[in-house]
Amino acid sequence: MAKHAAARKAEPADVALRGERGSLRAAELDRLIHERVRLGIVSALAVNDSLSFNQLKALLKTTDGNLSVHARRLEEAQYIACTKSFEGRIPKTEYRLTAAGRRALERYLDHMEALIHATRHG
Repeated sequence: MAKHAAARKAEPADVALRGERGSLRAAELDRLIHERVRLGIVSALAVNDSLSFNQLKALLKTTDGNLSVHARRLEEAQYIACTKSFEGRIPKTEYRLTAAGRRALERYLDHMEALIHATRHG
């Protein structure tokens, strides 16, 4: 039983965070952003107005299929927007971060900062 409790305590999804007034509140980690490739996509788009599929693929060192699946999940959550066009005869897919995506990233970063603070000063 102690082993189970220790494992549960280490789970980063439910961390007690201090709110603005110092009270503790439960915080839920955004599992959609927490995945490495999706966090990379959202982070890259947070510091760029937009990036093409090929730019993201090179930046994140991933495959077409992997990037496509993760980008689709972020699109479905409305965290990123996708625009498809052609440059000559070559298709071009461009991504940008939405306002909802930026808010989700900010919440995620706040959560991670609080987790780091609680771990170091807890």
